[in-house]
Amino acid sequence: MKNQIYDAAVDGLTSQAEGVCRIGGRAVFVPRALPGETWRVRIVKVTRTAVWGRGEALLVPSPHRIEPACPVFGQCGGCATLHMDGALEASCKLERVNDALRRIGGLDLRAEGILPAPTREGYRNKAVYNFAPGPVCGFYRSRSHQVIPAARCLLQPPAFDAAAAALLAWMKAEGVPAYDEITGRGLIRRLYLRRTSTHFAACVEAAGDVPAGAVRALRQACPDLTGVLACRNGEPGNVVLNGPVTTLWGEGTVWESICGARLELSPSAFFQVNTAQAEALYRLAGEYAQPAGKTVLDLYCGAGAIGLAVARDARRIIGSDIVPAAVVNARRNAAVNGVDNAEYICGDAKDVAAALAARGLRPDVIITDPPRKGMDEAVLAAMAAMWSERIVYVSCDPATLARDLKRLTALGYVPRRAMAVDMFPGTHHVETVVQLSKGEIQSTKIRVDFSLENMDMSGFKKGATYGEIKAYVKEHSGLTISSLYIAQVKQKCGIIERENYNKPKSENVKQPQCPPEKEAAIIEALRHFGMVMA
Repeated sequence: MKNQIYDAAVDGLTSQAEGVCRIGGRAVFVPRALPGETWRVRIVKVTRTAVWGRGEALLVPSPHRIEPACPVFGQCGGCATLHMDGALEASCKLERVNDALRRIGGLDLRAEGILPAPTREGYRNKAVYNFAPGPVCGFYRSRSHQVIPAARCLLQPPAFDAAAAALLAWMKAEGVPAYDEITGRGLIRRLYLRRTSTHFAACVEAAGDVPAGAVRALRQACPDLTGVLACRNGEPGNVVLNGPVTTLWGEGTVWESICGARLELSPSAFFQVNTAQAEALYRLAGEYAQPAGKTVLDLYCGAGAIGLAVARDARRIIGSDIVPAAVVNARRNAAVNGVDNAEYICGDAKDVAAALAARGLRPDVIITDPPRKGMDEAVLAAMAAMWSERIVYVSCDPATLARDLKRLTALGYVPRRAMAVDMFPGTHHVETVVQLSKGEIQSTKIRVDFSLENMDMSGFKKGATYGEIKAYVKEHSGLTISSLYIAQVKQKCGIIERENYNKPKSENVKQPQCPPEKEAAIIEALRHFGMVMA
């Protein structure tokens, strides 16, 4: 079969937006082929489970086919749908969601539709440009770490390409080497960019110190930059921002306004890459949550965007995230927006959910926005044990969403509504929001085993004295902190203490509030002593 050529009709797409045709009774995957087309296909790879082909000639094109404007489309792994028009792209993404719900989840639920993106170009507010020996700058080839040079990316605003080009030109002029992932030699690894309606930050990720010349080059090319940062990362692998981040010039964070809330975002804090569609997504999540007068648990809260979008209607917001900087952002964002009914806990979602359930917390609504891999069974079990009225699941991967919905169904929840959102035009990715509600069974019939002996309750117990915390912070950050600041941070982290002897005698006395940099240092100390979850 390999190397043989066949004429075949394409009748579907894979989850990676590859065309699917049938040859000799087997499904054959053909990159960049569209449903309804006929191709002359050469078989290039055959395994026991799959067959891949290469389109040699397009015999019958689809009326939805368009010419990609990107010169490296098909080489760069970032885009997969630039060769189809917006109508077909939206239709295929909706079908992908519904197929996963049916085939993987075994559900009768179907998404009501898909919210189309207002634009397919220049929508990304965040980008990562990779550097490789040469030096060259661009994006990874699909399924590899080979950097494909790209001077212009249609998904990014032009300012992003200008920043990457300026850094590359400076490296060539000064003889600064790019990092080699194979040998571990070289300096510049990536350029991480984030832009909002008011701010523009560039973070140079390098294996050592970032020279001042890089800062000057970026500022000259992008005069609207508000901050230049550096991430020192000498570790092997492709984890972005895998090291300490310092501010070299300007502001270390950016700000954005969404759903009436003003948000501060640190470099590592999660935020949807398409701001316009994020607003539509958060409003949809709020509609599904029906938060009026309710206690809302916001898992994987990031900088607190979804929770703050519904906080005005909710009685109480409890958020959690594993990234300390994101939790610091969320708390500051709540304060900046005058939201006094929100609290945030730093910790892994499964530990936070289990610990809150063990404390008897019963939120009325749970909003969860997990990473692409979905949710651990332990998180799902802890959520179900709380027996909330509703769960709103926001997902960026239909397969893991369908898997988790199937598990939640077994735990007594019924998926009621779903809507797809085209958050990532030009790519095969799609966002989905699902509303679940309690089923007919009683919570007493859900058996979830909690062993306090084995459960990580470190986030709710005392593990160091105030003096030890002060000493740790002083040694590792050089900051001097007060007992009052420690007490404030411990309270925010959900650490329950006896009556606080640090509070003022008079209730009318206004207490100084812990500054963000000291709060982050205290949280790091609490993590070190096992008092909040890593």
